[in-house]
Amino acid sequence: MAGSERTIVWFRRDLRIDDNPALATVAREGSVLPVFIWCPVEYGQYYPGRCSRWWLKQSLAHLGKSLESLGCPLVLIHAKESTLAALLKCVHLIGATRVVYNRLYVIHSDTIYSLSLSLSELDPISLVCDDKIKKELSACGIPVQSFNGDLLYEPWDVYDDNGHAFTNFKMYWEKCMKLSVLSPSSGPSRLIPVPGIENVHSCTIDDLGLESSKDEESSNALLSRVWSPGWRIAEKMLEEFMSSGLLQYSKHSMKVGGTTTSLLSPCLHFGELSVRKIYQLVKMQLVKWEDEGKSEAKESIPLFLRAIGFREYSRYLCFNFPFTHERSLLGNLKHYPWIMDEDRFKSWRQGMTGYPLVDAGMRELWATGWIHNRIRVIVSSFAVKFLQIPWIWGMKYFWDVLLDANLESDILGWQYISGSLPDGHELSRLDNPEVQGQKHDPDGEYVRTWIPELARMPTEWIHRPWDAPKSILEVAGVELGFNYPKPIVELHMARDCLDDAISMMWQLDTAAKLDELNGEVVEDNMNYIKGSNIPVVVLKKELSSTVSSCGQRLLNGNGKNKLQSTEVKGPYKQIIQADVMNASNMEDTQSTANLQVSKKRFHSEGAFNLPSCSSSFDMHSRIHDPESSSILSSGYLEQKADKNGAGKVSIFFWETSITWRNQPRLQFN
Repeated sequence: MAGSERTIVWFRRDLRIDDNPALATVAREGSVLPVFIWCPVEYGQYYPGRCSRWWLKQSLAHLGKSLESLGCPLVLIHAKESTLAALLKCVHLIGATRVVYNRLYVIHSDTIYSLSLSLSELDPISLVCDDKIKKELSACGIPVQSFNGDLLYEPWDVYDDNGHAFTNFKMYWEKCMKLSVLSPSSGPSRLIPVPGIENVHSCTIDDLGLESSKDEESSNALLSRVWSPGWRIAEKMLEEFMSSGLLQYSKHSMKVGGTTTSLLSPCLHFGELSVRKIYQLVKMQLVKWEDEGKSEAKESIPLFLRAIGFREYSRYLCFNFPFTHERSLLGNLKHYPWIMDEDRFKSWRQGMTGYPLVDAGMRELWATGWIHNRIRVIVSSFAVKFLQIPWIWGMKYFWDVLLDANLESDILGWQYISGSLPDGHELSRLDNPEVQGQKHDPDGEYVRTWIPELARMPTEWIHRPWDAPKSILEVAGVELGFNYPKPIVELHMARDCLDDAISMMWQLDTAAKLDELNGEVVEDNMNYIKGSNIPVVVLKKELSSTVSSCGQRLLNGNGKNKLQSTEVKGPYKQIIQADVMNASNMEDTQSTANLQVSKKRFHSEGAFNLPSCSSSFDMHSRIHDPESSSILSSGYLEQKADKNGAGKVSIFFWETSITWRNQPRLQFN
């Protein structure tokens, strides 16, 4: 009966008090046991990266203080076996009468297999998070209830007139804009802890092991200067963006330097902010600005809501097409001849490709765990089109290093630039990084911020140093091939190689169709690429707290190496110093700058005031050694000389066939 319930509230990526449907519902109906369960073995190859785990740790600490001030502490459990076992133990210890949680909409294949789901069960309901747990708890007589705390629109509520899932974002979002959105709810003013809560052992935040080594603690030092996790801080960031950033969003959002966007993506990923609350506030602001005659609002607000829409769409696609973390949606890349070159992959991720805008983006990504969405498009397109690195390598690297690492959003982004979505980039589209730099970083300040080697390059040459006269390079202290790399691939060669790869892809596709007519099984080349041969990306070594390990060496006018402290103009206005560079711990400490930059829109020392009732991966600390890894164990390897005849490139073809049945669409109560 109402008021006598003993409810376990299972927190995951909903680390907030306000507009938390699961928490709000049970707070009115009895006593509560808030629980967060960390079970590393269930993540498999998608074990969260260092930056993501750092954010999670800080956010959990913030949430714990908030819940404690409401009268009910957060129980932290480090599960050795499974989340299900941990939940069942909690149910037994407190005599719980039900379990509630906010839904997540997709899980990884590793989790499917860890829950012993067969291939015949791979329909959408099996991919919706924790269906197996729900069934097991229900079988034990424990009612389970889930809520929508993550999306504006349930995936099963948005289909075309024929009942089919949309595969075009514009059509999907137009349909969404015709649907209503539930209003956000207020957070509870107090919580009643369940009787017997003392019987449930709660580990400390450190015991969860979210920072697994001294290496990671050292590397995370810079993150705390740049970001402030926590739901109350996220709300302050939202308020500041609404008052000072939203109106000019259409004007500034494509600038890649500075705080030109909301910076709310990590907050949304971990559920520190409710997307419904953001939507409501933005809509209210639109009405206000229209009344005030502010014309900028008519461009900025639809553009900002469109960004929210892409987040919704990423979940929608993965729910309706659950294979997309392993296969392209259109299947156009089934026979694409990816170049399995680990040296190219390493140069890309370290920001050493010789293309300044790409390198600046990759260095910022490593140092801060975040990059502008436009930069994400540029660096991922470069990896796939210029270097022809498998998109799944890049997707996994983003997962490893982003603060807001989200599989669904990564899938959407990487398939978009790979030409695997009906409304994505064409596979043959090759964006010139020099042109992109002039468009999105016209003054070169973003490049100078993240590439100290180029800090003295004139704006005219900042995005194409390879074309600069020798005298200019000497004055700027740049020696291409020494303290900054020459382009890893020439533009004209990249164009030719991409055209050749696409031509080969269609030849292989034609041959495969002929083989299928003859009864032969043709497999997908991504089946092997997604396996254990994806290069491992981890920290190199622990850094000294007093000695800089990534000071950049620039050439002075006499051609001598000289460690310099360079003042960077522009949005960050920081001083690049050796002691600051040490903080982020790059893979290659001689090649990448680690800068102290401020992205915070709001900073709080302790804002916990509450509202009133109103492929397997080894994630250990070591660098993958390309020379010690067998790239191929079977399949078909072709050695091709490059166009200058100066070396060979290994091109790998592997095929596998997966047939996906049309599955019934199910929804959840």
